[in-house]
Amino acid sequence: MEAIRADSVVKDFGEVRALNEVSIGIEPGELFFLLGGSGCGKTTLLRCIAGLEQPTAGRIFFEGEDVTDLPTHKREAAMVFQSYALWPHMTVGQNIAFGLEERKVARDEIAERVREALDMVKMPGFEERGIDQMSGGQQQRVSLARALVVKPKCLLLDEPLSNLDAQLRLEMRSEIRRIVKENGLTGVYVTHDQAEALSMADRLAVMDGGRVQQVGSPEDIYRNPATSYVASFIGETNLLTATVQGPADAGCVVVKTDAGEFAGRLTVGNWTPGEGDQVSVSVRPEAVRIEEAGNDSQGEILETTYLGEIIQYRVKMVSGLELQISEMNPRQVMAQGAGVKIEIHPEDVVVLRE
Repeated sequence: MEAIRADSVVKDFGEVRALNEVSIGIEPGELFFLLGGSGCGKTTLLRCIAGLEQPTAGRIFFEGEDVTDLPTHKREAAMVFQSYALWPHMTVGQNIAFGLEERKVARDEIAERVREALDMVKMPGFEERGIDQMSGGQQQRVSLARALVVKPKCLLLDEPLSNLDAQLRLEMRSEIRRIVKENGLTGVYVTHDQAEALSMADRLAVMDGGRVQQVGSPEDIYRNPATSYVASFIGETNLLTATVQGPADAGCVVVKTDAGEFAGRLTVGNWTPGEGDQVSVSVRPEAVRIEEAGNDSQGEILETTYLGEIIQYRVKMVSGLELQISEMNPRQVMAQGAGVKIEIHPEDVVVLRE
């Protein structure tokens, strides 16, 4: 049975429709990400799951039980906010204990559970510290401990790492995943950060315009985008306009683009474009093989960006089309203005309907 299910959820704010018939299912123990740009509806959906927003239509289920009309504190879910929402006049221990005190838990049990929660976030002995004595990363751990201390079944996280610096974000990614997995929690995590989603999620939903565009594992979403939006939002890609020339191998078609003619694969089920159809093609920069060429060059290098482990080229094809190309572990740097030719394997050419 699914731990959480949103069934045809609609949420209107006046004349603005923030969620439009959204349906997703989240499995027990899964770390599930809601990913998308600003205004896509991801935070609104999380708040509907948490009980902080009431859907205009549709239902929310926890383990098969309809909780749409239940208040937040009766949903066995805990929320971690982007702002941490800690009381500055309270100690670390008092902040963590607050939810238990509201639930009238015995004092001795509160003290024990606060210690357990601090152990979970690797901050033992911090009960008496003031919040103003904490770094940003420590405050985020306190916020997590406060959520964990009530022993929720579901942990809901709204962009919890956005206020941290780059190094702390990297550290907290693995910590949050560890906490969710070690405690058998179901986690729902909102972010616009693709790297967070790809590195942490079991599965993710990419949202746009109040709708779910695609649900899948990080690898599936990256390798098999269903739409041009998903292909361009998750990682970098070259999106090319193409014309179908005809079928190739099973599940593949030949397409003609301004970068050349390629065989490409289809990722959308029950769809086979016909000869002459206009389609889009997604090619990741790291999927393009590039080498210097003589008189038979297909383009020239406009710009080179050397980053040590990777080199990025901006290449202008003879048609005028510009491609972004990345090469890992470069052994030499091709100069600006050098003539080049490219090669792309059919597995790396994704043909999209839109």
